[in-house]
Amino acid sequence: MKIAKQQIALLVVGFTCLASCKKDFLDTKIDTNATPETIITDRATLYTFGNAFYASLPNGFTAIDNNLFATVSDEAQQTQPVNQSQVFNEGVLNANSNPDEGSYKRLYEGIRAANFYLNYSANWRAFIAMNRDTVADVVNYSRDKLFINWYRGEAHIARAYYYSELIKRYGAVPLITETYNPTAPVIVPQSTYDEVVDYIVSEIDTYKDSVAANWRVAGYADQDGRFSKGAALAIKARVLLYAASPLNNPSNDLGKWQRAADAARDLVQATELDYALHTGGYGQYFTGNNALNSKETIFAVRRAASNQPEVSNYPISTPGGNSGVAPSHNLVAAYEYIGTPDPVNPYANRDPRLAASIVTNGSTWNGRIIDQSLGGSDDMTKPNTSPTGYYLKKFLTDQLNLTQGGTAQHNWVLYRYAEVLLNYAEALNEVAGPDMAPQGFPYSARQAVQLVRNRASNALPAITVASADEFRTALKKERRIELAFEDHRYWDLLRWKDAESVLNQPIQGVTVTKNPDNSFNYQVVSIVQRKFTAPAMYRYPFSQTELAASKGSLIQNQGY
Repeated sequence: MKIAKQQIALLVVGFTCLASCKKDFLDTKIDTNATPETIITDRATLYTFGNAFYASLPNGFTAIDNNLFATVSDEAQQTQPVNQSQVFNEGVLNANSNPDEGSYKRLYEGIRAANFYLNYSANWRAFIAMNRDTVADVVNYSRDKLFINWYRGEAHIARAYYYSELIKRYGAVPLITETYNPTAPVIVPQSTYDEVVDYIVSEIDTYKDSVAANWRVAGYADQDGRFSKGAALAIKARVLLYAASPLNNPSNDLGKWQRAADAARDLVQATELDYALHTGGYGQYFTGNNALNSKETIFAVRRAASNQPEVSNYPISTPGGNSGVAPSHNLVAAYEYIGTPDPVNPYANRDPRLAASIVTNGSTWNGRIIDQSLGGSDDMTKPNTSPTGYYLKKFLTDQLNLTQGGTAQHNWVLYRYAEVLLNYAEALNEVAGPDMAPQGFPYSARQAVQLVRNRASNALPAITVASADEFRTALKKERRIELAFEDHRYWDLLRWKDAESVLNQPIQGVTVTKNPDNSFNYQVVSIVQRKFTAPAMYRYPFSQTELAASKGSLIQNQGY
């Protein structure tokens, strides 16, 4: 890979005041005026460049087709007849056609910005004392010392995060830990997947205590949204879970599962970080600013208020809506019944996470009852209605007036406590089975999963399967439900090596007919056949541009 540092032309925030000024550090711009000569004596640039490495964080609401990544998995079908998701869905991903190809550059830009900051701020102690009376200005000076030290730790955690996203997609990638002179670019060879995992873990283990433990707990709410110790531990737990999974651990080395279990345990036991499952309702957690005020949130990407998710996903019959992500019946069928199934309404008496996540026929949404039968308000024969009989509800604000430009807050949660509990349960099941809590582990795998299920509803029955194999299957289903539409399903299917069986099945939906008594009949139908090309699509292909620039140092992934 050819790496050339563009010395100052970084993506940086429009935030050049001291940290005491509360700003949205993800509102970015290109700084085209700064030069080494002008920035070297400007103390505020320690904050400016300390924000720059956040500019590459993802916006999961616009991951593909300006919408959720769910449509590349069996969670959903894109309503628009021509869309980028088809490259995945038709099994034609290749070095010249990858809708997510931009992530490679974006993630390395984040790494470059972190590397730059660590170099630039190396003499930060002298920097913050420059041209000030440190005694008279002791309050701001002390805050600067605290924050800049934390920011440098955050740069290390940011590098770890961006590398975790790279290896999730590509496997072996070049490991770049410094910036290079633009006049003398160098070729950096690929590191193996395991080498990058070890680097990520080393970065986190070394610097997890060099960042704020939890910005909310620390009393600096204006800084919440930056990497913290909790975020660092969550990154490590997920990385080691992926590294232990069949795709990356074909020999099923139990030592890797133990590392993953230990990492998740470390976060679960970190009571001083004050994480807990949200108590205000599953669906409520994902709307507005609720996630930002919840103890469940470990790390969320803040964005300005908008109506983009609603415009993209409200039913087409709602003024301003475009249908967008249509949840599949494959997913809907996975939500279990609580009690006796209703012969008239198949969506009644179900796991409440269904009603919180998906708009079904007969439910009330945007102030009206959804009727997808012939002649109904959401007649499925109308152009751009949902092809599956379902609409997205999770993340969306109900009854947002799109024609009047109404907006709402949408925050993309990258790490939350429920996922950590599921990570914990999955790894622990592999090394100890579902019911053993080894010394130092606060829960068994079964107990950890039940915490998540009890939050959804105390009426959900306990998982009673006995063997580790059966529990693994049950846990996969639980992840599918709890983490639906949060950009986990596709990557879970890859790491479990389940993609070639699951993603070669058709996407299902329902057709809706109305009876004379105004009840409905539902018929399950196949909407479209999917294709997953194995073994190639278990990794992304490197683009032809990157292969050429690497001068042979990049090795294309298998099957491309």
